[in-house]
Amino acid sequence: MTTIQESTEAPRTRSGPVAHYVDGQWRAAGAVATSYAPATGEPLGEFHDGNAAVMQEAIDSARRAFTESSWRKDRQLRAKVLNEMADAIEAATDELALLLARENGKILPEAHFELSLTPSKLRYYAAQALTGSGRGDQAAAGMLSTLVREPVGVAGVIVPWNSPVVLAVRSFAPALAAGCTAVVKMPAQTALTNGRLVELLASCPSLPPGVLNIVTESGNEGAKLMVSSPDVPAISFTGSTAVGRVIAADAAARLKRVSLELGGKTPMIVFPDADLDKAVRTIVAGITTFAGQFCMTGSRVLVHADVADEVRNRLIDALGKVVVGPGDDENSQMGPMIDKASRDRLVRTLTAYAGDARVLVAGGVPEEPELANGAYFRPALYEVDSVDSPLVQTELFGPVATFEVFTDETDAIARANATEYGLAASVWTSDGARGLRMADALQAGTVWVNAWAVVMDQFEEGGFKQSGLGRLNGHRAVEEFQEFKHIVQQFG
Repeated sequence: MTTIQESTEAPRTRSGPVAHYVDGQWRAAGAVATSYAPATGEPLGEFHDGNAAVMQEAIDSARRAFTESSWRKDRQLRAKVLNEMADAIEAATDELALLLARENGKILPEAHFELSLTPSKLRYYAAQALTGSGRGDQAAAGMLSTLVREPVGVAGVIVPWNSPVVLAVRSFAPALAAGCTAVVKMPAQTALTNGRLVELLASCPSLPPGVLNIVTESGNEGAKLMVSSPDVPAISFTGSTAVGRVIAADAAARLKRVSLELGGKTPMIVFPDADLDKAVRTIVAGITTFAGQFCMTGSRVLVHADVADEVRNRLIDALGKVVVGPGDDENSQMGPMIDKASRDRLVRTLTAYAGDARVLVAGGVPEEPELANGAYFRPALYEVDSVDSPLVQTELFGPVATFEVFTDETDAIARANATEYGLAASVWTSDGARGLRMADALQAGTVWVNAWAVVMDQFEEGGFKQSGLGRLNGHRAVEEFQEFKHIVQQFG
């Protein structure tokens, strides 16, 4: 069994292995591994790779903090801590964005976009921590009935690598606001970014030991322990539908609360009366943002027959001009994928699934020598006729989209709803009534009309069908970590 060594030294992001954060202390546990730059394949730094031993300690720490401290009862403290976290991240935005661009691969504007979403989310949940909501009534003469909310206990959070900072906060902030303590499993692909984030969170003077515990892990040994542990009654997972199903099945053995935001195949639906300049520009962003490694990637382009030729030609031209390069290069318009294994997986998938699809933009692995060592994949576009195409039905998780032509609203709705996914959709039209009709008919948790990827802290998001369970953002996210208790008092 791995020995867990205790250290009071903060994790380093540029020298020395990044450590885990457990019970208010830095823990050096697990084998030392290396984080690599996806743009060059060069090593960036080292980190301690988590395991079941350190995860169990994190769970024990969170359980003690929940049962033995005043955290779950002290609304003012919870709000203060969340506001301190927002201040700390906001002050280090430029540093975090640069580190994220180098380690995750996304271009700097996208890294700044991710960081810009984070402080406001923490402040929103700081306000939610101060907002009690329940019901009370004199149910009968001499009888008072009260409904109150209580935190469920320890919240387990599993974070993906594509937007690790904001997606970690999106889950643990409402959990902390609800009065839970938390154990967070962070992705190893962004270990150095995790380390700097944890360093900032740990610097918050009001954060009690054990309330927030963070473990970085490349495998799933610790994550499996979290999901199966009787001391972790709630799980929040963001990731693929396949893994989400496994987590749901494992958590069902203990009837755990499970919040899952899973995969998507976002249709971008363009009608003839749309602002085509804006629509095409946004569709290109929808395909290339985070190198297509985004649950809301605009991976399906559905265009009315009347404007199909024009939109097709515009997309071919625009996607062919996308400048691919390192995330920290200001000239780059799209960075590399997270690693070569993911890039090679995408190549194999397209080889197997392209079949009868017509290649509009070939994309693929760049041939330039200066990009040879990176995990680059140029954006690609395939035209398909049938919604049964595996390119339509599979979440590719890369900068690849399909192009489909529809004839009317009924055809567009049938095509858009033809997959098992239902996370998001985007409709482009100048007809407000049509926009509302489409939003009503589309089976998706979020529908944008003349927009894409607009997320608001105060409004819930989540998936229909196989794109998830529960909701994140908004007040509903707090409820994912609460129990409802009915108290009846008889007088006289």
